[in-house]
Amino acid sequence: MKHLSKLLVTLFAGMAFNTVNAQSESQPWAIKIGANAVDFFNEEDAFDDLRLLKTDNWNVVPSISELSISRYIKSGISATVGGSFNKIDVVGPLTPSLSDGLDVEEFTYFSVEGKLSYDLRHAFGLQEGWFAPSIGLGGGYNWLDDDGDFSANLSIGFDFWITKNFALSIDSTYKGYLGEYDNDDEFFDFTDNSNRLVSGQRSHMQHSAGIKFAFGGKDTDGDGITDGKDECPDTFGLKEFNGCPDSDGDGIKDSEDECPQTPQGPNGINGCPDDDSDGIVNKDDACPKIAGTADMDGCPDSDGDGIADNVDECPNVSGPAANNGCPYKDSDNDGVLDKDDKCPEVAGVAANKGCPEVKKVTAEVQKQLNNYAKTILFDTGKSTIKSQSEQVLTDIVGILNEYPKAKFEIDGHTDSVGSAVSNQRLSDSRAASVMNYLIKGGISSSRLSSKGFGESSPIAPNTTKAGRASNRRVEINLIK
Repeated sequence: MKHLSKLLVTLFAGMAFNTVNAQSESQPWAIKIGANAVDFFNEEDAFDDLRLLKTDNWNVVPSISELSISRYIKSGISATVGGSFNKIDVVGPLTPSLSDGLDVEEFTYFSVEGKLSYDLRHAFGLQEGWFAPSIGLGGGYNWLDDDGDFSANLSIGFDFWITKNFALSIDSTYKGYLGEYDNDDEFFDFTDNSNRLVSGQRSHMQHSAGIKFAFGGKDTDGDGITDGKDECPDTFGLKEFNGCPDSDGDGIKDSEDECPQTPQGPNGINGCPDDDSDGIVNKDDACPKIAGTADMDGCPDSDGDGIADNVDECPNVSGPAANNGCPYKDSDNDGVLDKDDKCPEVAGVAANKGCPEVKKVTAEVQKQLNNYAKTILFDTGKSTIKSQSEQVLTDIVGILNEYPKAKFEIDGHTDSVGSAVSNQRLSDSRAASVMNYLIKGGISSSRLSSKGFGESSPIAPNTTKAGRASNRRVEINLIK
């Protein structure tokens, strides 16, 4: 017995301090095998004389003599069933007058029991650790040779977890006699070595020490972390992340990593890289290699025109968004931008949408044209223009060119000499002849038309030579 005590002390002193799981939801089953010691004693002297330290009165079988199996339930509570055997050859002291135990005729001891245990670590909010004290309450049935009795059991135990599966386990149990046995006496009789008949009480202590093996934890994903402690039981993961993966290896588990497939890098945010260190991660950054601003989706705006450089066709010159960030051109430098200039290649005025200013044909201009037109001379009775009228027509071309948007009608008139039909024909041909001359001089045909009035619109009496000369005329009139 003394050698067993020394062995236990040595094992306790040599244990490493490990933070192991022990029996829990992740490893619900445990088997314990070991040796036990049984101590029968005087009820009155049960704890007053430090019974647990008086190993000389313990009965020990030098072999494996105890087996139990337990199942973790929840919240630190486990259920255990087990059995043990022993040989009783010393009891006592039975009375205060006996300071030492008595050697007695050998009894065979068998015991089966069940109990509920509570892991005291849970009372302090702990669920892990190498040291696991517990208390237990249960009952059992105990035999001395062929005589058996029931007991109510109260125990205290200590598990020292060396690894997550193996522990050194010790416990002490007080087995209180319940009185319902084959005889009605709470004592049993035995014969000491002097053949004296001695009575001893059936209540006793039983101590045990052994190895406990925890098992049964399911590991669905095979990552070495049982499902009960695995926060990601269906996905292979890492111990430091409680069984959850870190796919990109950046030290942030996937469930908290906004970019689980891309390493965060030195300037990352929430698991995502930010290569340009502008506070906008690459996946949200339209310009991941160039620092920018959030309102530009991570791109810079070098010219400050509110258009990000990556979509600004003129990133270094401010311009409106409607022109893709470029300033509008004014090709003819007339102050009217090309987008608004109807004549972008010709300088004009804003009042005419960038085209040259359109002069209005005034009454004075109209009078001047007709003064010129009246001097155009034709061969008698014909529509051919006399050569001395060419300068007049050239001057008329010059005037018409000053009003490029104006349209004019060339009207022909005759006197009343001859028939009205011939006069109408002659006025038509003379008006057309003038129009064709002006067109050849550079006036657009779209601006000119001609019409003959014959003798129908005289401006003087046809009864005099002077009057008839006035009526033979050409007029150039503005079409309004």
